[in-house]
Amino acid sequence: MPPPPANHPNRDETPVRERGDACPGALRLHTADDGALARVRLPAGVLTARQAHSLADAAERLGDGALHLTSRGNLQLRGVGATCGGPLAELLHGAGLLPAPGHERVRNIVASPFSGLDGRGTRDVQPLARELDALLCANERAAALSGRFLFALDDGRGDMAGFGADVTLRAAAVEDAHPGAPADPEAAVVVAGGAAVRVSCADGPRTMLLAAEAFLDAAEASGTRAWRVAELPPGRGPSTAALLDRAAVAGIAAEAAPVPRPGPAVPPPAPGHRPPAAGRAVSGGSPPGAAYVLAPLGRLTAAQWRAAADLAAREGTGELRATPWRGLVLPGLPARFLPALAEAGLVTDPASPWHGTGACIGRPGCAKALSDVRADATAAASGTAGGGPGSLPVYWSGCERRCGHPHGARIDVVATGDGRYDLTVAAGGAGPQPAGRPDPPAVALLGLDPGRLAAALAAVRSGPAHHRPSTTK
Repeated sequence: MPPPPANHPNRDETPVRERGDACPGALRLHTADDGALARVRLPAGVLTARQAHSLADAAERLGDGALHLTSRGNLQLRGVGATCGGPLAELLHGAGLLPAPGHERVRNIVASPFSGLDGRGTRDVQPLARELDALLCANERAAALSGRFLFALDDGRGDMAGFGADVTLRAAAVEDAHPGAPADPEAAVVVAGGAAVRVSCADGPRTMLLAAEAFLDAAEASGTRAWRVAELPPGRGPSTAALLDRAAVAGIAAEAAPVPRPGPAVPPPAPGHRPPAAGRAVSGGSPPGAAYVLAPLGRLTAAQWRAAADLAAREGTGELRATPWRGLVLPGLPARFLPALAEAGLVTDPASPWHGTGACIGRPGCAKALSDVRADATAAASGTAGGGPGSLPVYWSGCERRCGHPHGARIDVVATGDGRYDLTVAAGGAGPQPAGRPDPPAVALLGLDPGRLAAALAAVRSGPAHHRPSTTK
């Protein structure tokens, strides 16, 4: 439906989306300078070893031979040929990766990757993520969500709570758990912008879907065609009262929940929010444990991908979990197999400079990029750029759009042309940012040439955020 006219009572000064969301999917490909790009949604990052092999086949037969992990734990194939869309869809359907073609772009679900594996958290949220995915795929209205709308499920450890999702389920925090606590703890379902209700974890997925429907109603009423909750006009998002009403109609016991207060502008990486250390291997038994490895800049060759899938099938549970930190969790895989993964070229050293380092595709894959940021990031990682789980994440961008950047406190390294970069520390608010409104910088070092960039990056990345200098040219 067209947006309301300028004098309509539902119109205000919030910008109106002039077109539908063009976010790529597995069936709607995006044309880039290096060929077409396909994005395969993996709800909660989960796939089987058999599905992983199918994706490796797709990358070799139809793409550039690699799998690219995204900041939402999904996968991208790049360099897809112009006539390969049909064969790719057929391959993915045969692998069970397209359960609902009409909903494939809205299956944006992240969840605590180690949930149910390491004994932390108060509730294994992976089954809840699967239930939410099934509810989304079966709901005709949900197909109207944009390909950017995001759901998150946090098992109580805090790793997803500040991820910037539109709708988040937060199981009771670990510190709130106590002996004799119920087997199904309470959870808060929180909508970006402030609405929050408390329900049982078992009712969490249905409540999350109700919140998404409330957003769609609010977006239609505002006339803005908003893609995400943060794009709605102030005060026009789903309210706690509205969620309680919807829950009552659905027969869900719910009550209002307090919304957590935002933290400091540039918080240090809290243990629950920082990416897990590469090479982490949790002991097996009950729970089964897991190994964790990183892919440099999120890129795995088909051979590396198959090596991980083969180990998962032979020595683990047969499952892989892609993480929003561009890594792979291998449930049930003992620590003794980490050297084999390192030999395949995956990162198993927790002090590696690749830890927390990400980048957009840059040149030559993107026409808007001003530099080959991946080459420059690789040079910095092999030098003195620092790293390890205690340092701030760093993200390299080929232009001001900062495509694929993570949420939360981070270092942005943005190409400005002529081989120079601006280095800023982003405050990293907890909620999603409206389009075209990047996080405000707390530190800015501008116009750095490669000779100064590596040293500046090492100093800023390892130092305390509140002790860093302000703007410098």
